[in-house]
Amino acid sequence: MNDSERIKLIKRLLNEAENYLAKGDSIQSSEKLYKVAEECIKALAERFNLEEVKAAEEKGRWTVTLLEKAVGKLINKLGMDIGVGWDAANYLHVWGFHEAKLDVEAVKRREPMIKRLVELTGK
Repeated sequence: MNDSERIKLIKRLLNEAENYLAKGDSIQSSEKLYKVAEECIKALAERFNLEEVKAAEEKGRWTVTLLEKAVGKLINKLGMDIGVGWDAANYLHVWGFHEAKLDVEAVKRREPMIKRLVELTGK
């Protein structure tokens, strides 16, 4: 997937997350926001030509381990906002989606952190 296609995907997923939030669906909005962050990390990893991109291609998929390694390198290049957004997304993925323990307000509190990640990806 090229950069502009990935950016379109990120925007679509973010829009879907916002729609689910507006409907009061914390579970689906949590998962969509996680996917937004995941796609941001992939886009930035590709843009900075990180070795994790090649490893993901060889495996045929991205793993959490590869994403986490890419996040560490991206924090070094772009700052802590990368880590903050990624950590918020992971929290939503586990506690909002898989465990279904978060309400809409808990998701909304983390949304700006993920939007900041989108902002950094768009630059």
